[in-house]
Amino acid sequence: MTQLSERRNVRQALEGLALFQDVFDDPIGRAVRGLVAEPTYNSAARLVALLAEEAELYPEQMVGDAWQNHLLDRVLASQNAFSRKAERDGPSSIGEGLRRQVLRELRMLQDIYSQGGKALALEAYSVLGDNSGAAWSDFQPLGRGPALHRAEAVAFKQTLSTSSDWPGLIDQLATIYATVGTGDFARYRAFRWVRDGAKSRLQGVAYPDPIRLENLFGYERERDPIIRNAERFAAGLPGNNALIYGERGTGKSSTVKALLNAFEDRGLRMIEMAKEDLGDFPEIADIVRERRERFVVFVDDLSFDEHETYYKALKVALEGSIEARPENLVFYATSNRRHLVQEHFSDRQSDDGDVHSFESWDEKLSLSDRFGIRVWFGAPDQDRFLQIVDGIAGRQPNLRLSHDELQRRALLWAEQNNGRSGRTARQFMDALVGELALP
Repeated sequence: MTQLSERRNVRQALEGLALFQDVFDDPIGRAVRGLVAEPTYNSAARLVALLAEEAELYPEQMVGDAWQNHLLDRVLASQNAFSRKAERDGPSSIGEGLRRQVLRELRMLQDIYSQGGKALALEAYSVLGDNSGAAWSDFQPLGRGPALHRAEAVAFKQTLSTSSDWPGLIDQLATIYATVGTGDFARYRAFRWVRDGAKSRLQGVAYPDPIRLENLFGYERERDPIIRNAERFAAGLPGNNALIYGERGTGKSSTVKALLNAFEDRGLRMIEMAKEDLGDFPEIADIVRERRERFVVFVDDLSFDEHETYYKALKVALEGSIEARPENLVFYATSNRRHLVQEHFSDRQSDDGDVHSFESWDEKLSLSDRFGIRVWFGAPDQDRFLQIVDGIAGRQPNLRLSHDELQRRALLWAEQNNGRSGRTARQFMDALVGELALP
């Protein structure tokens, strides 16, 4: 078979995909389509550069060569009628018409996997002037970093790589979708809501904060209702929106982020968004509404100046829209203010023309009432501050310092720096460990 006919076969297979089109709707997939349509220097160079970057920086051991590993990852991440139905209701729910189409496309994908990669490598490297037979197997993955897949997905990649009958694995593929999920929700546990031009989207966070509840000290009583609420919510029970307010540096944000690490294995996921984007809350609700995971939308350091109107969007998001909030979504916020919106004494009696000024003021105060859980984190007194220092110090195995000296230096640090707080205690300990390590 000539190189031209091999390229045509790849193109025909690509054009035959309907459900799994998104497998090639990424930078590497679009580079493949470009090379197949018109093998120019630019299309060849782009494909080689993208595959080389992905393969060399890949955090796990690859299955197959760079192209095959990429294709397997894209199949597992595909979001289509088959994968979403399987994820939601398992293999037995797949209709016969949908099943027939999946069987056809799995044959095409297997051809692209087994023969297409070789054809693409020959085409790309020959266009670049390399006729030595360079292949996609000549790359070495980095092999470390955040895991991309759960063990079940990695095992199924191995199964696909050695199988001569991908259509025969249709039920196993459906089970994988049902077990580990689809798309970015199968890969990431933390997300941020970002603006991309005129559009907004969820962006996966590869390195979420690793803080854990057992590494937070001194506010056990305050954290208890927050943790119990998240635990019940992760278990599939109703959960309350939560507002954590109080002094700076007391561990409000760390408490929320630690919930993700505590309950991620129970399906808890977290979406961070800015207060300026609160008007997009309905979009997030639409994205997560039918998913099986449980989502905490998190806004950090939430407060509003008197001229800002974002708080109106938050009121609607929490409670007040004609559309019901998804049962798998709750809202957590941290703030330095209990009432969130800046207040003035003049709000209570206004001469600015608002004849119902008290009602306007009450509207601002009612915002915090829409949180079912409200917890105050106050600045620590000296005893609590030293308790936090002792807790952090207990996690340092090689700290060669007497207890009295540790506390003396901690109080001196707080006096000379930012006052007593959990953040100050952490900063003191970081500085102390560095000092003792480099005398």
